[in-house]
Amino acid sequence: MSTPVIRIDDLSKRFVIRKEKSLKERVLNFGRSNLHKEDFWALRNVDLEIEAGSTVGLVGPNGSGKSTLLKTIGGIIQPTTGSVQLRGRLAALLELGAGFHPDLTGRENVYLNASILGLSRQTTDTFFDAIVEFSGIERFIDTQVKFYSSGMYVRLAFAVAVHVDPDVLLVDEVLAVGDEPFQRKCLERIRTFQKEGRTIILVSHGLDQVAEFCDRAVVLEGGRVAADGAPEDALMVLRADFEEARQADLARLAAASPDEVAAQARFTGISVRSRDGESGRPVVDEGDSVVITMAVHSDVELRDWLIEVGIATPLGNPLYTTTNEMMGVSLEPLLGTRQYTLTLPRVALGSGDYAVRTTLRAADGSEIHYVPVAAQFSVRADSTSRGHVYMEGLFESH
Repeated sequence: MSTPVIRIDDLSKRFVIRKEKSLKERVLNFGRSNLHKEDFWALRNVDLEIEAGSTVGLVGPNGSGKSTLLKTIGGIIQPTTGSVQLRGRLAALLELGAGFHPDLTGRENVYLNASILGLSRQTTDTFFDAIVEFSGIERFIDTQVKFYSSGMYVRLAFAVAVHVDPDVLLVDEVLAVGDEPFQRKCLERIRTFQKEGRTIILVSHGLDQVAEFCDRAVVLEGGRVAADGAPEDALMVLRADFEEARQADLARLAAASPDEVAAQARFTGISVRSRDGESGRPVVDEGDSVVITMAVHSDVELRDWLIEVGIATPLGNPLYTTTNEMMGVSLEPLLGTRQYTLTLPRVALGSGDYAVRTTLRAADGSEIHYVPVAAQFSVRADSTSRGHVYMEGLFESH
């Protein structure tokens, strides 16, 4: 079993939100200050152990405490209660321009940032040329960084962070600022770090990126750990919460301005079965057919509408989408309940689990009813390939 490189015990962080809008109000309300402030707990009772060599993704909705946790691990802020224990040299990319002085040049900031990360001037001298080359901003290295674009900030900061030989690398959302070639270069360096057995903690709203690079994902909600485990399982929890919040928003909008059709037209039953008639959560062989059956009910006459059906990965990434309109089929007006079927005669999917998602739409494309995981099935394929798409291949030597 690997040794924990980071241990977080019962960690909580409280911020005080003051309601005074000016210095004058603070002075006038000095004796009654408790009436004009409130406590906000960004983190509550977080317990985590992160093993050496692992890559952990911190995910969650905005305001869930991801960046606060990362800053606490990095020692940027101190916890209100609890503790963080860390072994090894740490490098952090937490905020755009953090550790940079705007009036210093890029060259001077390389030495400043490196010293903050624990490198001597002599050691930085040996890394300097590699840092500048990696950043790709040689022309501007002697320009004050206050004239840098956000992308140039990130380039230089990341270049310094990855050249200080860190044992632990903390990366917040800042990589999203860089252009595509630089992002690719950064992700290649992260892969190199993974092969070298370094520990990486990544905060990202790019869930696909977390699924691809991380071997573990931690979901934070309201400052608490909502899920912790394999990325596929943790991200399913997060996407389910996103969908629950979206449905709550739709319900609030419907209550504020009720739409008779949208409120009363809905899917009432959806199932998927294999060619052999297996239903529930069938397992099909590669290239087999599946039949998706949908029951739709409307309390009022539904006109000019369509059904959209898609297949997605367990993480919610769409792989296939079609509609009756795209397939050249028009739907008659609906009042009451009717069943519809979509047959996919040859499912060209690789081995794995898949979800069926269905949507009722009005003629203008607006959503009437959406079911993100309407039914599920699995594909059992051979081992000649990996991935979500199944293709027959012939490998030859000439």
